[in-house]
Amino acid sequence: MRAVVVDRYMEPSELRVREVPEPTAGPGQVVVDVHAAACNFYDTLIIRGKYQVKPAFPFIPGGEFAGVVSHVGPDVQRFAPGDRVFGQGITGAYAEKLQVSVHAIHALPPEASFEQAAQLPIAYGTSYAALVHRTRVAAGETLLVHAAAGGVGIAAVQIGRALGARVIGTAGGAEKCAIAARAGAHATIDYQQEDFVERVNALTDGRGADLIYDSVGGDTFDRSLRCVAWNGRVLVIGFSSGKISELRLNRVLLKNISLVGLHWSAYPEREPAVLQPTYAALADMLARGEIDPVVYARFPLEALPAALEALAARRSFGKIIVKPR
Repeated sequence: MRAVVVDRYMEPSELRVREVPEPTAGPGQVVVDVHAAACNFYDTLIIRGKYQVKPAFPFIPGGEFAGVVSHVGPDVQRFAPGDRVFGQGITGAYAEKLQVSVHAIHALPPEASFEQAAQLPIAYGTSYAALVHRTRVAAGETLLVHAAAGGVGIAAVQIGRALGARVIGTAGGAEKCAIAARAGAHATIDYQQEDFVERVNALTDGRGADLIYDSVGGDTFDRSLRCVAWNGRVLVIGFSSGKISELRLNRVLLKNISLVGLHWSAYPEREPAVLQPTYAALADMLARGEIDPVVYARFPLEALPAALEALAARRSFGKIIVKPR
């Protein structure tokens, strides 16, 4: 089968498609014919050896996928060949076929496309786990979502709105602010043109945001502490800025705030029982029209370097989809 293989740490531009043996399904596993794989920022890091998880060489990158089950392990009863599924892993999705644990996949809603469903496990799973499992956002609260036109940002905007929050989204440029607004943000802030701290405080009559969803880190995190409400919460989702902040804890004390981290990619190993309820909830939200995954562009497997370059350069919005077959 055709797959992108990483046998040493490299730049995404160096990735190439190779012929590799097809995977087989062992106990508790299935093989999925991958029809769509979604690009994530962490893909650019894991390829370069800069992600917190470092798979042994050689490995096939890509963690978010949708497709059709082609083989099942001897003890698997939940799925059968021909079932349409979506799911996640750390690696393996940038290939024509993928071996995955049966616990890491879920049945595809009949009305959903492969391209929509490929975005659910990581982008929407991250946002659902953050806003429901880690910090239950309450109806009427103000939710500030940074990078609100990106994959996890759009997911957070849509899920937050479905849960009844008043959503403010930050994005770079008028076009991306318009994308965040179409996704459901009640208000948007172009951080290239205005100070989001001042704008958030103005929009909340000086109170600040009850919950801040930060996938950017660096200066964005530092400044977010200036517009979080008393008793507020700050969700640490990732560091797309490439910078990890060092926190002065007196700022946590003075506003009585909570800092909450989410490492969603660790859940398949550490808390696998959370996956299926999350996937089921997302499938229901998709069926009800509460979430609507956005596709920026589609690339063939051979064009994965260009896809990841577009992601790293922040030219994309929503999700970039790779079509292995």
